[in-house]
Amino acid sequence: MVKMNLDPLQVMSGQVKELKVSPSSNGDSRGSWEEKDEFDQDHLGLTTKPKLPKPENAVTIAVSSRVLFRTEREQEVYLQKGVEEYLRYQIEHENEPFAPGPAFPFVKALEAVNTRLRELYPQSEELFDIVLVTYNHAHVGIRLINTINHHNLFIERFCMTGGSSPIGYLKAWHTNLYLSADADKVREALAEGIAAATMFMTENLTEVSESQLRVAFDGDAVLFSDESERIFKAHGLDKFFEHERDNEDTLLDHGPLKGFLEALGKLQKKFYAKGHRLDCPIRTFLVTARSAASSGIRALKTLRAWGLEIDEALFLAGAPKGPMLEKIRPHIYFDDQMFHVEGAAEMGTVAAHVPYGIAQKHNLKQNSNVGK
Repeated sequence: MVKMNLDPLQVMSGQVKELKVSPSSNGDSRGSWEEKDEFDQDHLGLTTKPKLPKPENAVTIAVSSRVLFRTEREQEVYLQKGVEEYLRYQIEHENEPFAPGPAFPFVKALEAVNTRLRELYPQSEELFDIVLVTYNHAHVGIRLINTINHHNLFIERFCMTGGSSPIGYLKAWHTNLYLSADADKVREALAEGIAAATMFMTENLTEVSESQLRVAFDGDAVLFSDESERIFKAHGLDKFFEHERDNEDTLLDHGPLKGFLEALGKLQKKFYAKGHRLDCPIRTFLVTARSAASSGIRALKTLRAWGLEIDEALFLAGAPKGPMLEKIRPHIYFDDQMFHVEGAAEMGTVAAHVPYGIAQKHNLKQNSNVGK
């Protein structure tokens, strides 16, 4: 198999047009501020950015600085010259904004959704709330703030841990999704019940929508548990099909990203309630290697029993996912198997690996045999 460079710090090609940014947040509670107070006024009477929601009312998306921005040069300084020289370099270049990274179009799409939500529900706190998470020392904060302002992003919440693990802070923020370039921290987050994924990209990035957030999910070990995948790994495809037919009416257990799909669904319903089902700015996709007739019905029955709607479902029966994802053009695609992540990246899709379930042991075994 062709070896791909899936370094999350790769150069991102293409530009994303600037969008009008709005606040972030989401949840089930009612907003605590009134429409007439949507914009604060400073001591000079000038309007400022909208108020932030309470974290418990928001759909909180925690994004590491290494996936939101391109920081490969800075990482090189850190690895070659150490932390003190790294901090000195950051301070010397604090007026030079970072370029967009793989998560940048995703975050811009979140903010575009927030703009639409504010128009329909000016009093609601149920929006996306973006938290920038970084292991950096606070000295680097000035450059990050300058970069955020340069790109016209609305990110007011920072978590700068100075090298410590951010997982405890993610729980305090009621985080619904954590995106990072650090696979170890992603696994740590998943172990704590936080939806998380390691983000990757390719140089030939496919252009994505600026007005509709498009999120694609694999099924087993992402939205669902890895129960069925374990059958396949242990006993093969025929036993897998037999197991799915015998358990057609038995719901699959939830996977690590079920909660994030639920959060997206709650926001979608807010648009539906205002008559915007057909032009909803959030669209979700199930892209699975399952075949429809042999094993797809159990997945669909599970989603229906959970009360979750998926806008489009693609059952590929083992066909490559990359070409389908190229047509979907999602801002992010989640899969538990690196083989599919690589295939998505080769076709220009920003893909994120969910290191969960039996496939991770299989991947480790394969990697241990490389070169033997």
